[in-house]
Amino acid sequence: MTTEASTGARPAHPTLVQVHGTVAPGFEGVRSAFTRNFTERGEHGAALVVHRDGHPVVDLWAGARDLDAPDGAPWQQDTAQIVRSVTKGVAAAALLLLHQRGELDLDAPVADLWPQYKAEGKDATLVRHVLGHRAGVPALDRPLTPAEAADPELTAAALAAQRPFWTPGTDHGYHAHTYGWLAAELVRRVTGTPFGQWVDTHLARPLGLDLWVGLPAERAHRVGRVGSSRAPAGPAAGPVLRPRRNVAAAYQDPDSLTRRTFGAITPSPDENDPAYRAAVLPASNGIMTARALSRFYAALIGPVSGAPALFTPGTLAAARAEESAGPDRVLVVNTRFGAGYMLHGPASPLLGPGSFGHPGRGGPLGFADPESGIAFGYLTNGLRTSVTSDPRAQALVRAVREAVAA
Repeated sequence: MTTEASTGARPAHPTLVQVHGTVAPGFEGVRSAFTRNFTERGEHGAALVVHRDGHPVVDLWAGARDLDAPDGAPWQQDTAQIVRSVTKGVAAAALLLLHQRGELDLDAPVADLWPQYKAEGKDATLVRHVLGHRAGVPALDRPLTPAEAADPELTAAALAAQRPFWTPGTDHGYHAHTYGWLAAELVRRVTGTPFGQWVDTHLARPLGLDLWVGLPAERAHRVGRVGSSRAPAGPAAGPVLRPRRNVAAAYQDPDSLTRRTFGAITPSPDENDPAYRAAVLPASNGIMTARALSRFYAALIGPVSGAPALFTPGTLAAARAEESAGPDRVLVVNTRFGAGYMLHGPASPLLGPGSFGHPGRGGPLGFADPESGIAFGYLTNGLRTSVTSDPRAQALVRAVREAVAA
């Protein structure tokens, strides 16, 4: 189904946006919310796919494929985008599946697999501390350049040598970049396989997912360009959420753990650079379609296309069991984490109390809600300043919640 509406994203040059795709009966309100993201919230290019009980019930896309070319190529059904920290949900699945197969003990010290990691008082760090953002190494004393960040041997050595910022296991703080390097090294130590190759072999290909952590050159033409986007002013766009003073101060202070964590790669990489997209950064540079993201989460919680759920009931329980909750040393708000996944809460509202998933800074969001059978995948090329809760994604979540409740 296709609908048209006047977009408010570029008021100086009014255009029509065509919303392509289909929704199942009862999910019409989700299409309306998706359209309003363009007409009221300044969306440029986006896609949304929702599965219920393993079947797609929402499949929508609209706008421009490239943020910096609004009158250029349109977003297509198979357009892929970089999803930033949404990638962490894929990294968590890799570690949990290795645990499910008996290859990785969540309660084993990381140093049992990676002896060099015991340096600087990290010998008691457990695998579950990594998953729960409790490892104490969200930042590095010396930030890495984008080229260095793409070198797995160098990132592993930097983490092994890093002193923890708190005693591992005693507190939590969001490991924005280092989470991915830790996960990649654990996968390599357990399996002998590089992380991107493991994901391709054990997740992407078996599930038929257009999903890459380390984009192959032959797939580059599928990927749109992302960039910074400002929300439009005015009541139609929703209330302006001003961060608390201590949160704003943490992001402004170059010496704060917050700034040092997000600055673990310095200078900030160009996310449209082919070299960055080809790198394997399991915390930040996964590239996928909205269909792949939603289908990935659908497969974690139930059968998809006749294949059994990826997670057993025990693994699903582990993914959702609260590992960390309360004040986050990095994000400076209260956060909740299971084993690698953000859990539903004020900092990152999902569908309901049992939901688990991961947002990407500035917009993208993927999650599953086992109680309702819902899996959700939203992509956007207009990335904003929000960290865990973007108003466009939240408008779509509310619409899905209303459809499920009806």
